Amino acid sequence: MLSNLIRRDIEKHASIHKFGPENGVRGWAIDFFYKNKDRDIFQKDFEEKFQIRRSTASNILKLMEKNGYITRESVASDARLKKIVLTEKAITLHNLIIEDIRQREKRMKTGLSEEELATFFSITEKIRANLEA
Repeated sequence: MLSNLIRRDIEKHASIHKFGPENGVRGWAIDFFYKNKDRDIFQKDFEEKFQIRRSTASNILKLMEKNGYITRESVASDARLKKIVLTEKAITLHNLIIEDIRQREKRMKTGLSEEELATFFSITEKIRANLEA
């Protein structure tokens, strides 16, 4: 029930802010590129991070480029290599998503003490470990 409520809340806010379910993989990719913006990231890095095939990565990146979320720029050391650079549009989307997550977490924690949160996270970690075993 909790999972369904969280999913519905995410979907409701995603539609309001226009970052719907189709942004799932794109959102993860943008987050990866954003967190690594201080270094050159290439398609191979993207493939390795998300454990996807070259063709899948290529399709995702082509669509992101077409939709204005990334550009691919040559690097001085090897003209064949193209680093992936986020556009302002992608950075704006990233910031909207991060703020949405912060607000959701704040609402979910309302009325809970630090001790209650620690207990909750301890129990969910044990359940996760049980399911992974």
